[in-house]
Formats: sequence, structure tokens, C-alpha cells
Amino acid sequence: MASPREILEIAGREVTVTNPGKVYFPAIGLTKIDLVRFYLAVAGGALRGAGGRPMALKRYVNGIEGQAFYQKRAPDTRPEWISTVELKYPSGRSAHEIVLSDPAQLAWVVNLGCIDMHPHAVRAGDLEHPDELRIDLDPIPGVGWPQVREVALVVRDVLADFGLTGWPKTSGNRGMHIYCRVHPRWSFTEVRRAGLALAREVERRAPDLATSRWWKEERHGVFIDYNQNAKDRTTASAYSVRPTPDARVSTPLSWDEVPACDPADFTVATVLSRFAERGDPGDGIDESAADLVPLLDLAERQREEGMEDEPPPPPARGAATGGAEPPPESAGGAKSPTGRRRSTMPLVEVARAETNAEALAGLDRWKARHPDVVAHLEPADVLLDSMRGRSSTWARIRINLQHVPAALRPEQEPLEVDFDPWAGLNRDGTPAEPPPEAG
Repeated sequence: MASPREILEIAGREVTVTNPGKVYFPAIGLTKIDLVRFYLAVAGGALRGAGGRPMALKRYVNGIEGQAFYQKRAPDTRPEWISTVELKYPSGRSAHEIVLSDPAQLAWVVNLGCIDMHPHAVRAGDLEHPDELRIDLDPIPGVGWPQVREVALVVRDVLADFGLTGWPKTSGNRGMHIYCRVHPRWSFTEVRRAGLALAREVERRAPDLATSRWWKEERHGVFIDYNQNAKDRTTASAYSVRPTPDARVSTPLSWDEVPACDPADFTVATVLSRFAERGDPGDGIDESAADLVPLLDLAERQREEGMEDEPPPPPARGAATGGAEPPPESAGGAKSPTGRRRSTMPLVEVARAETNAEALAGLDRWKARHPDVVAHLEPADVLLDSMRGRSSTWARIRINLQHVPAALRPEQEPLEVDFDPWAGLNRDGTPAEPPPEAG
């Protein structure tokens, strides 16, 4: 039986790892202490990506097969050497978030069940001016990794043409991240506008490969997710271990590696030796900060050509407790009564569920009732959205009927699974008042 705790001496501090033998990755037998030791081995690179930034905690206390939950507020019970900074949200609420600065703090958050790190794009010393432009390449279903690599190379060239240096890394899942350090002089709105201008320029140069369209049902190829630059967004940082069965790692690359890289090659086991042998390809990113003026000038030219700014995401429900922003509505559709655009695609919603497994089971039932519809669907027509709720994610499944003949398109039906992540909450995430009792 594994010992109930193990005390490590790190950076002059004692860090207690509880239940060190607890298995977090059952398929490969990777335990909590294995994860802690991995992060300590790559701490230089991991802190280069996540250090000095407020960070949301995504905790997998029962390993990757358990339900993860988000925790923005730093735990009340924590060592005095754990740093925090107060973030304020549009709702007027605030929270003190963890800020990492050394390997002991890194090991401490891993002990909480944090498998991957999710820092904000700002430094703790200036919470209103991002120092990072984040480009997230997200392939739609049916699009393979080679196309992601092609788009990454186009992004590299566009960035260079506008005076920026891109630093690529695998996302640890199906996509790729390209980060650029920028001088912290611009607001979140301006950095997001620069990201949208970049996405549109990449789409212009590679229209068959990439898209800047926000709504999933309107995308093709690889989506350039500029909205990762919106305020309060966090993304997995360099050397984050991702919750995949093989423990893939979001791994920094050199541009020479990109044309032939395979994300399956970068796991906890392989990245340990890679880091020991060659160090961090991301070393130097902090010295590469540049101006956003050229990209903002491009955004202005695009506006003059009739390309309106995409509307900002609506305020997050439950933002102060970890809630993420719902996706913004995309350009090209009719406007809703609130002034936001609606999609023009024929959509039906199938399920809202607490877990992917429940949502997919509902999808199977829907498909069994509509075999004539299923015969016309393409992979990208089934839209599985991971939505963030009060403190954890939930799953939504929609069907885009664009390839289904109009005569065969079913009407919206009662949901196969109808989970309400906001039950008992107001729109700002606070507990709702119970209804008055009958007199």
C-alpha cells in the first residue's frame, strides 16, 4: 500500500504530497507523485509559461477519469509562501488567484490535483494589459494534424510580416498554440482585435485551410481562435500535462520541428528525456516582446473594407466561481433582440449533459430515431461543445442539418438529456433566492 504522504524538499521549502501513489492516468499507471516529479524536472519551462501570472485551478482530484472542477479562488488553507493576486471581474466580484514563481509552488498546486496549468495572459503586476497574444489552432472534426501544421506555418509568416515572433507548441490535444510576447501597453479589447485581424489575414492567405468564423457550424478546416485573447480566458501553458490517456504534454517546438511533428510523440515519458537533452525550445520568448501597432493598423484597414469587429463574448455566468463565457454569436447571421448575431445554419440541439458520456448516449438515441438524417451528416456536422458551468464543464451536442435535404430535416425535439448547469443560480453565479412560500 502506498504511503499516505511524501514530503519533498524543494527550493528550501517542504512540500507535502498527499496520496502520492494515487493513479491519475489509469491506462499507463501514472501516479500523483510521478506527475509532481515531471513538473519539477521541467520546472524551468513550465514556470516560463505559467509563472508570474494569475492562474485558475482546474482540479482532477480523482484523476483524469473523474470529473474535473474549476477553482478560481486560492484555497483558504495554504502555506504563507503561496502568492496570490486579486482579480476583479465585470460582475463587480473579485477573487484572489494563485501566482506561481518557484518549483515548490508548482509542486504544491499539482498536489491539489492540477494536472494542467491554466494561466491568464497578464502578469500579476499589471492585470489590465496582456503581455501575450495567443493563437489557438483548433481543427474541426474530420480535419487531420497535417492541416494544422500547414496553418501554423502560415501563421508564422503572417506574424513575421507584422513584426511579431511566434513561439509554437502542441496543445496536447488536437491543435497547436502559437504565443507571441507583446509589450504590455494594450487593453484586452485591443489584443483581441489584433488576434482577430491576424486570423482574418491567415484566412485570406489560406482560405481552403483556415477560418476565423466563431460559430462551430460555420467553420471549415482549422479555426484560428482569436477569442482566447478575451479577458478572463485561460489556456493550457507550456509543459502542461493534458488529461489524455497517454498523458500528452503541451510541448514547445522549434519552427524546424513543426512540418514533421506529431503530438502523440510528446508525452510525460518522452518529454522528460527531451527536456533533459535539449532544454526548452521556448527559452527566449520573454526577450521577444514586440509592438501590436502593425496588427492593429491591419484591423483598422479591415474595418474600412467592411469587416466589422466580432462582438465581444457576453459576460460569464458564474465568472467569479470559474464560469467561462458562452461563445459569441458569429458574423453573417441575423441579429437577435439583444443586437447579437444569430447563426444562419439549420441547427437542432440534442443534449445538454453533465458529462460527455451522457451527452453521447443521448446522441446515439437521437441517431437511432433518425437514420435517414444520419446518412447525410458529415463529421463536422455533429457539434460537441465543452461548456463551462459554475465550477466544472458540461457537454452540449447540436446537429448542423446543412447537408440534410430540407424535406428530411427534423424539427427541434425535447432534449435527450436536459441538464441545467445553472439550476439554483442567478446569472452572475450567485445562489438564487428561493421562491416565497405560499401564504
